[in-house]
Amino acid sequence: MWSLLTAASTTLEAEMMKQTLESENIPVLIRGTYSGVFGGAYQGPVPGGVQILVPEEELDNARELLELEAEE
Repeated sequence: MWSLLTAASTTLEAEMMKQTLESENIPVLIRGTYSGVFGGAYQGPVPGGVQILVPEEELDNARELLELEAEE
């Protein structure tokens, strides 16, 4: 089952988190990237945010990884 890890304000921010997590073999599902007529090319804030989901069993590992990334 997938669990909500966090929400990003832009698709770019979500993709960067996804790359970080996947580099440690943590599967990622991104929801909410629809941004109207601009689609994926739009890099501004997405109304409602972009949800980052990971498997429930990876939630703690994913949180720790993103916290370490933020500290650097």
